[in-house]
Amino acid sequence: MPAIRLLSPRLANQIAAGEVVERPASVVKELVENALDAGANRVDIDVEQGGVKLIRVRDDGFGIGEADLPLALSRHATSKIESLDDLEAVASLGFRGEALASISSVSRLALTSRTEAQEAASRVEVEGRDMDARISPAAHPVGTTVEVRDLFFNTPARRKFLRTEKTEFNHVEECVRRQALSRFDAGFTLRHNQRVVQSLRPAENPLDRERRIGSLCGQQFIDNAVVIDAEATGLRLWGWVALPTFSRSQADLQYFFVNGRVIRDRLVAHAVRQAYRDVLYNNRHPAFVLYLEVAPATVDVNVHPTKHEVRFRDGRLVHDFIFRTLHKALADVRPDDHLRGAVAQSAVREEVGGTGVVGGASSFSGGNAPSSADQGISRSWGETASVFPPQGSGGHQQQQPHHEWQARDQMGFYQSLNEGGGLAGRQQSAPVPEITVGHPTPPADGEAEPPLGYAIAQLHGIYILAQSRQGMIVVDMHAAHERITYERMKRALEAQDLKSQPLLVPVSLAVSQKEAALAETHGNELQQLGLQVERIGPETLAIRQVPALLRGADTEQLVRDILADLIENGQSDRVEAVTHELLGTMACHGSVRANRQLTIPEMNTLLRDMEATERSGQCNHGRPTWTVVTLSELDKLFLRGR
Repeated sequence: MPAIRLLSPRLANQIAAGEVVERPASVVKELVENALDAGANRVDIDVEQGGVKLIRVRDDGFGIGEADLPLALSRHATSKIESLDDLEAVASLGFRGEALASISSVSRLALTSRTEAQEAASRVEVEGRDMDARISPAAHPVGTTVEVRDLFFNTPARRKFLRTEKTEFNHVEECVRRQALSRFDAGFTLRHNQRVVQSLRPAENPLDRERRIGSLCGQQFIDNAVVIDAEATGLRLWGWVALPTFSRSQADLQYFFVNGRVIRDRLVAHAVRQAYRDVLYNNRHPAFVLYLEVAPATVDVNVHPTKHEVRFRDGRLVHDFIFRTLHKALADVRPDDHLRGAVAQSAVREEVGGTGVVGGASSFSGGNAPSSADQGISRSWGETASVFPPQGSGGHQQQQPHHEWQARDQMGFYQSLNEGGGLAGRQQSAPVPEITVGHPTPPADGEAEPPLGYAIAQLHGIYILAQSRQGMIVVDMHAAHERITYERMKRALEAQDLKSQPLLVPVSLAVSQKEAALAETHGNELQQLGLQVERIGPETLAIRQVPALLRGADTEQLVRDILADLIENGQSDRVEAVTHELLGTMACHGSVRANRQLTIPEMNTLLRDMEATERSGQCNHGRPTWTVVTLSELDKLFLRGR
């Protein structure tokens, strides 16, 4: 066994560099964070050859005094914490005191800085070979410039793992994008090989913030985003989440910040995924830019060398707050919100229901007050039905007393249609015509037009064609009715609560000791889900009751999945997920089918129900229920105005 000996400072710094400096983007991240911590209002980043040859970061912050320059390059030297109390409530981005020392050990580093109290600036240089700091006078305004040249010049093995110049610069650009999203009050400039790639001015007002988001994440994202701003129990969540129709094939447009620090956290990812659960199509990913503000003492940021992960003191509280906020925001999205996004993308600026369309983002503040469009819907429903009376079997219009339509509620209306297999998909003996045509009637004076307009035709027994001020709207009637039925069934189930059914023969389940202890600890929570699970041995559980709706499900696998969720996230929504999946199947089979001929009043009733139903933009499987072709897009198709 070799004798124990102390590592040399140079080797210790290079080992630390292995954790902190993975590639040029890691250097940019640490230097930009230092600049922001120094109170910079402007940060300029210059890189050459993807950052391998040169990385230069200049800021206009407080600067570093001449006496502190050599100390700034030493390990575990920082001005941001002084005691354990400071570490337990870190408010700065950097605090470990390792970044500059680690970077200087694998590069040729020069740091030039000047404080407001100094008449002249000072420059300190160090190379990874000898680690000796050399100080000299220099010319520099108030602030700091850090130059990092020839990254990994003295560790060729590390340099071999770097990718192409384009790939490395893409990582640098992504790093700058995250920092620019985290600090709207600072301006950023990014140059690569003397070419300006990004130039962002400080964004002080909401409009400038949306412009920055559009510049960094794409204008389509901001046009299809819902604005979030909610507070509860010392937590605040604000930012932008994309509508479910604006989903991604990869999780490449997801930014989450905790007190201004970009993080990747499994707890947060689970809460977001749960909020989008039944509105996203297969394997699609949501897009969001979200900011969580918490008391620094309630979050531990010192759990990862690169500070990408955090640990919350009350993770369940944070998880539930994020989930509830996003879940309500997505549930409150109505067709007029989708229409605003479509109108913004096609550059049409018209009035929607008397409200000027300024941008694509809809506002959400957690309130329950109905919008003007919703009020218009509730006022015009009875009139809509009377405008289009039911059609007889011969195709002639038969008048029906106006009060009968007003007295019939929507659920009763659907039930009457479902009798005998109406909306449930009964095949008619007579051949179904491909198109059923009606005439749209504009809203009365002072009446707000419904977001989805008025039905004018049914195409091929599958689609409803509607007309509105925005243009032409096409609705998949089965998908739309499926969502309406599904949401009604969920509300009915919530009103009745989950009922349990005892098993005639308890199911014995072999698990690990950890899982058995977990089931015993969370017995009351499982009981609330309709599951009675008892521990009858060190590694054995007995399932005695299951939710009545799930009596035909794989009970053993359900319990195993719940225990896995409890281990991973501290909680589980498996029962709710499986129950909703069952309700979705029932709603699918109980919804209107293709080739079911609907009358114009039936079509309009379906449109009005869509406008009043949560998440009506997607069916239970995440497929879109409707789409719009705006007037400007129609004009382009036919070259009008040219």
